[in-house]
Amino acid sequence: MKELEIKVKGMVCEGCENRVKNALSTIDGVSNVEANHKTGIVTVKLNKEVEKSIFEEKIDDLGFEIVKED
Repeated sequence: MKELEIKVKGMVCEGCENRVKNALSTIDGVSNVEANHKTGIVTVKLNKEVEKSIFEEKIDDLGFEIVKED
């Protein structure tokens, strides 16, 4: 099982965490999503290959920002 970690800016409460978890859970291939507003980290467990851009688009649509790694 593959795991993807995404750094997200703008989550300030558990409600934000739930919005992100619910949205990403609808993507085909996602088996589990954990979000932490304190660290800004969203961890996605996948049971098949999924393009990272799909997650970025969903998070962006929710009004949050992806922190790009250098």
